[in-house]
Amino acid sequence: MNLGRGLEREREKEKEKEKEAIVLPPWVALAIRLRPGVWEYIRVNINALVVEELSVPEYLHFKEELVEGPRNGNFVLELDFLNRHLSAKMFHDKESMHPLLEFLKAHNYNGRTMMLNDRIQNLNALQFVLRKAEEYLLTFPSDTTYSEFEHKFQELGLERGWGDTAGRVLEMIHLLLDLLEAPDPCTLETFLGRIPMVFNVVILSPHGYFAQENVLGYPDTGGQVVYILDQVPAMEKEMLLRIKQQGLDIIPRILIVTRLLPDAVGTTCNQRLEKVYGAEHSHILRVPFRTEKGIVRKWISRFEVWPYMETFTEDVAHEIALELQAKPDLVIGNYSEGNLVASLLAHKLGVTQCTIAHALEKTKYPDSDIYWKKFDEKYHFSSQFTADLIAMNHTDFIITSTFQEIAGSKNTVGQYESHTAFTMPGLYRVVHGIDVFDPKFNIVSPGADMSIYFPHTEKEKRLTKFHPEIEELLFSEVENEEHLGMLKDKKKPIIFSMARLDRVKNLTGLVELYGKNARLRELANLVVVGGDRRKESKDLEEQAEMKKMYEMIETYKLQGQFRWISSQMNRVRNGELYRCIADTKGVFVQPAFYEAFGLTVVEAMTCGLPTFATSYGGPAEIIIHGKSGFHIDPYHGDQVAELLVNFYERVLEALAVREALQQILFGQHRHIIVEGDAKTVYQSLNGEIHPPQDNAVIVQDCRTLSLAFRSVYFHFVPRICNGVAHDIAHHALSIDETRVWEVCFPS
Repeated sequence: MNLGRGLEREREKEKEKEKEAIVLPPWVALAIRLRPGVWEYIRVNINALVVEELSVPEYLHFKEELVEGPRNGNFVLELDFLNRHLSAKMFHDKESMHPLLEFLKAHNYNGRTMMLNDRIQNLNALQFVLRKAEEYLLTFPSDTTYSEFEHKFQELGLERGWGDTAGRVLEMIHLLLDLLEAPDPCTLETFLGRIPMVFNVVILSPHGYFAQENVLGYPDTGGQVVYILDQVPAMEKEMLLRIKQQGLDIIPRILIVTRLLPDAVGTTCNQRLEKVYGAEHSHILRVPFRTEKGIVRKWISRFEVWPYMETFTEDVAHEIALELQAKPDLVIGNYSEGNLVASLLAHKLGVTQCTIAHALEKTKYPDSDIYWKKFDEKYHFSSQFTADLIAMNHTDFIITSTFQEIAGSKNTVGQYESHTAFTMPGLYRVVHGIDVFDPKFNIVSPGADMSIYFPHTEKEKRLTKFHPEIEELLFSEVENEEHLGMLKDKKKPIIFSMARLDRVKNLTGLVELYGKNARLRELANLVVVGGDRRKESKDLEEQAEMKKMYEMIETYKLQGQFRWISSQMNRVRNGELYRCIADTKGVFVQPAFYEAFGLTVVEAMTCGLPTFATSYGGPAEIIIHGKSGFHIDPYHGDQVAELLVNFYERVLEALAVREALQQILFGQHRHIIVEGDAKTVYQSLNGEIHPPQDNAVIVQDCRTLSLAFRSVYFHFVPRICNGVAHDIAHHALSIDETRVWEVCFPS
């Protein structure tokens, strides 16, 4: 019996590894994911029970036949990208370090020599000079400024860039001496990391409305804008510090390059140059899209930008040359079209490239590769997937927010991993698109701005000036273009969500699961922020989702329990909005079909909201299920609704217990009984069993009790009566302020 169950479990595990099956009788081809990033392909003849291993091209050819039928495969374009890496030859001996010497001699900023001058011509001379410099520096205190020994260093052949004090310069010299005497990759990485090389940075984010105010919630405008605007001041600060520590007085520049929109609809998107808040040397530089007919004036969906990208790249190269009066040292792309422009610029200018995908659409739209022709008129995935492949392989390094983004998890395929091998029948076949184990991948998770997003319990920091506006936003009985629907029972907690109104964010899915569950509607109100009803949307997906939202309101008769608020563009007020939702004992739900990272999840959790977020993508890493929040499956709305119901029923029980405990401690009740069977109540005094009294309080289980009052200390005495085990709390030691909402109730 046990053996049978064991074999069944093993079969279930093997089934979980089978991620795709192609059936073309008599054959069944299987894509088997052995572990994240590792795949094998087989086909089975179901008549002859023969199993054959398939190569990647053979499996993809089999898959293509599913769509296009049998055809001649001799004229298929196959893409196989090779890895680029630093050759191990560099670490064989001292002479293999010659390329590093040439780099140090050539390194400069706008013609200003750094590191080495022409007095040093070979590795032996470099090693001799470094020993002399080391000996000389040991005569100075470690905090001696570089200017005190600059003249001597120039005579030796050393220029600025080694450090701003004798101590830092000595550290750099020791690193280089170690490299010359015993080359190894770790020391090289540390040494190169300290050399000042990045002074001018260009960040590319062409699509959407990119500005610092009044844009969040506009089509194609959300987390990516927040991410970049949060990172740039921090990047500038770090660059200034590192440049100073290396003994240089160079002022760095950062340019965020985006599209200039002549029809700016109340934003600053029609201004060529805009200084970044919180930074001194960083600006938004806007360059228009243009055709042979002139400048394109209106907003264009991110799926429609591809015809403009090459001309845009040429124009950007011209504009940044005017603005910087130099080449950038680093080009950072964002999203598909930004990464394509970054690749073209980096190739044209010969500079370092960084790629940040934010979201790879191939993962968000299932089967969008094999059925690309069906999607292409609306989404142009043939262009987008090609741009993604070019960028991820051309770039020098890739930044992701989570490991999920790279290689997924045990049960889900990563965004980049999905590009390892795929086919777009009739266009091309990718047999090796990306290596998810490539060291070019770096995980750098963004965080929330703690000056905006902080716990709702920090009363002294609360932005009370926004409270009248938020009260109006949530509870006014007026329906207008900003808010639709009313909340009749304002005492109910609020289930809250805020996102762009598109198919993948799935706000309408949340409304539907709420509308279908009568018990959930009894327990809580629903408020969603998304879309802009104040103007006619030009985004086709948003139009479709708006129509669907109106249908949901009508179908499920949500009036009195549901509030639909147009997109809110004030980030600071949004932070207080999260906290006001927390004040109602509300929760935050992120119901997306796929979320690359989930910045709103971090924001909501930081503000103290219990959070339910999609298990597809980054939130699966952010949240520990049942401890710091809950994972939900957006494809099973009924289960999500039941999870929310269970949560709120436990909350109600915990609140009742808290009230009862307060009454006990103030003398209104004598005892609390924690009981599995609520019909039979016992209490314990000095170890004796007595019948229940009128002033006893019954609690269903000890877990509820401990969740309700973490700061109450009880002595539990186990007793068995009539075959029923009872944990009886008979001694409350102390109590202080309790916060039910600081805990996350298990499912």
